Amino acid sequence: MRKPGNQYWFPARRYGWGWGLPTAWQGWAVLAIYAACIGLLVWLAPPSTSALIFFALAALAALLLTLVCWFKGEPPHWRWGSK
Repeated sequence: MRKPGNQYWFPARRYGWGWGLPTAWQGWAVLAIYAACIGLLVWLAPPSTSALIFFALAALAALLLTLVCWFKGEPPHWRWGSK
């Protein structure tokens, strides 16, 4: 259970399942690190030369981002647009 004073880094999306854009600086930092990792991955292991390595590492980066969103974001569930 979260403490009442804790702010979510990633709010739930208004429609659908998942998280929206970050609302805290920590969330923006995580998103920037994720984007930098993908950019570095494109530079070091471009998909045109090593597709399997690229997609495996990109999937790992996406999994890590999802885990951060899961633990530091609002609990996800399907939303129809009402709060």
